[in-house]
Amino acid sequence: MQGQINTNLGNISIDSDVIAAYAGSVALGCTGIVGMASLDMRDGLMKLLKKDSITRGIEVSIEDNEICLGFHVIVAYGVNIPVVSQNLMDSVRYQVEEFTGMKIDRIDIFVEGVRVID
Repeated sequence: MQGQINTNLGNISIDSDVIAAYAGSVALGCTGIVGMASLDMRDGLMKLLKKDSITRGIEVSIEDNEICLGFHVIVAYGVNIPVVSQNLMDSVRYQVEEFTGMKIDRIDIFVEGVRVID
């Protein structure tokens, strides 16, 4: 899936993997987010993804040139999950819209786990 931006100089195509990588880096910068989660379908276990594979914890769909994002995250123990989620939504919405020039229609957050930070 690709997003299209039409300018007077030509067309710009942005791949969904690029959007996922950028959104993931923005998410990891948010306070209270430990990392992205991946569900191992073979044994149903959730695992924390390394920084080089964070795109596996993000779902991106583009319809009518609007982006829909789904984040599977692991949060820090003791944080207020609604506040962290709202902060994540606000940060991602602003930065991804600025980065791509496209509007974000929806951001879904799935808290897959909690981890104690030392």
